[in-house]
Amino acid sequence: MAKPAIEFFDAEAIPWSPVAQQPGVSERILARDPSSGLLTRMVRWAPGVDTSSAGAVAHDYFEEVIILSGSIHDVTLGQTFAGGCYACRPPGMVHGPWTTAEGCVMLEARYAADRSVAEPDAAPST
Repeated sequence: MAKPAIEFFDAEAIPWSPVAQQPGVSERILARDPSSGLLTRMVRWAPGVDTSSAGAVAHDYFEEVIILSGSIHDVTLGQTFAGGCYACRPPGMVHGPWTTAEGCVMLEARYAADRSVAEPDAAPST
């Protein structure tokens, strides 16, 4: 099975739901593959969220994230990323932990890994 075909709809119609075991984090699930759990969602971090206790993480799926508003601070990299910043993380890429002073809203898409994983590239030049 895969994520369903969904035509445009008002994402604001989906209520924010708390994310289990992640205080201060809520989500709007926009699409989900019920067999794999892969999803597309908006995720909101309240001001003060700190994932340091969980440490850095890696996934067995691709994850793409764009910050829609607010900012997050990558504790490992010592960098803060704000609205408009984008990340594409192949399976196994270690990232985080994160903090946010002001809170943020992000759009996140998760999808299955294939057998080939590209080497990390530099950010596109503008």
